Formats: sequence, structure tokens, C-alpha cells
Amino acid sequence: MLHIKDIQIRDPFVVPRDGCYYLFGSTDKDIWRSPGEGFDVYIGAGSLDEFDGPFPAFRPPDGFWSEKNFWAPEVYLYRGTYYMFATFLPKKGRRGTAALKSEAGLMGPYVPWSLNAHGAPGNITPDEWDCLDGAFFMEEGKPWMVFCHEWRQVGDGEICAMPLTDDLRQAAGEPRLLFRSSEAPWSYELPAHASGSYVTDGPFMHRAQDGTLFMLWSAFGKDGNYCIGAARSEDGTLHGPWKQDAAPLYGADGGHGMIFRDFNGTLRLAIHSPNSHPHERAFFIEVQEAGGVLTLSQDRL
Repeated sequence: MLHIKDIQIRDPFVVPRDGCYYLFGSTDKDIWRSPGEGFDVYIGAGSLDEFDGPFPAFRPPDGFWSEKNFWAPEVYLYRGTYYMFATFLPKKGRRGTAALKSEAGLMGPYVPWSLNAHGAPGNITPDEWDCLDGAFFMEEGKPWMVFCHEWRQVGDGEICAMPLTDDLRQAAGEPRLLFRSSEAPWSYELPAHASGSYVTDGPFMHRAQDGTLFMLWSAFGKDGNYCIGAARSEDGTLHGPWKQDAAPLYGADGGHGMIFRDFNGTLRLAIHSPNSHPHERAFFIEVQEAGGVLTLSQDRL
């Protein structure tokens, strides 16, 4: 057994199922520079403190089209099958988000599934765009992917949405801009970079019990800390318009969040903190939702 404090992980994503917490994330020891090894899953038997693992969830097959930047796996159940959306840098081309599929259940193994715009195995996001951090979402019975168009290419990072084919294998239409990073009052320019450089990371969709549709996403605050903020759709749909909170939901050098409900019925925000390598760890913070607003307790598990 491993204590959560002993697991180096970025971009944590938790799937509660059958009394266990399945913890996915960016688990390569050096996700920035070293060749990609794959994605692991850890299993907490009713506990968010101690986990078994790691167990391999994805390993690149021979001839796989990417060799590095294996980032931010998110796992969703769709039509009885588990799919993983994750970021990859192709051997030739720009970074983006692809879909993997598991025929064997939640733990995998996940295998390459998506096709690029030319019908070849690869990322779903546009070939000519620098993208990352795709999240799955259903809108009026149709599948969509919400993702980031990177600040490295556009300066003011964007959150976009793109319709998917029913089999989740390809884009079914053009991307739509939802908002830019600078629209959030808490998002600040990156120091030591060109003017107008604002980050967008890690979008995650959360439908509150009162019907409010939230999007969590990450950027950097005025003190240079990695932060996570919340936006809400003013019409309750994916297409918005989106209203940004004035202050970050979490601003203490942690981000790339998602929300899940624990087995006691409590909502939890999963984040990694700090944002410095190799010290990043997963934390799970209680979330309250009331009156169209998300708030956090200050207690970490």
C-alpha cells in the first residue's frame, strides 16, 4: 500500500466505482523531457489516503505515433465502454488530445482509438493547432470534447469545444471558442514571456444539483501561483456565454482540477499541488455548491 503523499502524480482524475477509488493521472516520472512510458492507475479500497498500485492502464504499442508528453488522462464511461482522453505529442506534428478505448473495463488496458483529420491514428484536435487537456462532455445527447488551444500558439490561451462522432473516434465539426484566459479577472500574464501570454489548462465540466453548469480550468494568478478557477454557463449549456469568477477557487499553487463524489456523498475537488516537479501530489478538498457558486473547505484529506 502507498500513502497518497508518496505518489508523484499530476492532473489527478478519480473514478469512484464499486467501493473503490480509481486514481489516474500523469504518472511518468519526467513528463516534460523523457520518453513517454504510459499511464498508471492506483486503487483505493474505500480510502483516499492509501492506494494499491501502480497498475499499467496504458502502454504505447509498437509503432505508436507519439513518443513523449503523455499527459492528463481522463476516463469516462460512454455506452457501456470506458474511454480515456489524454494529451500526446506526435512524432511529427503538434501536441493535442486523443481518445483511447478499453474493452476490458475501467483499469484497461486502453488502446489507441482516435483518428486525426486525415483518417490516420492520432489526435482528435486540429493538426495545425497546439492543444492539450481534452475533457469529454455530453450536450443534448451528443458527445463533445472541451480542450485548450495553447497559449504558446495563440498568446491568450483559449478554451474550445468540438463535436465528436458517435463512436468518439473523430471530430464531427469545427472547434468553437468558448472563452479566453484573460476574460477571468484572476488570470494574469506569465512573467518573463511576451505580453499577452495567458495560460489555459485542464478544463473539467461539472453539473451541479441545481442544474448550474460549471467549468473548472487552470491558469496562473498575480503572484505567479498555479490556480484553479470556476466559470458558469449563463444559459446552462456548453456553448454559454461563460461567466468567470472574480477570484480563483484555489490559489495556493495547485491546479488541474476535477470534481467527484466520494462514498460518503461529499463532493471533492482533486488537484495536484505544488506545481513544481517532482514534488506534485494529489489532494482532495471538500466542495460545496449553493446558489450557483462553488466554495471549498480549507481542509485537505
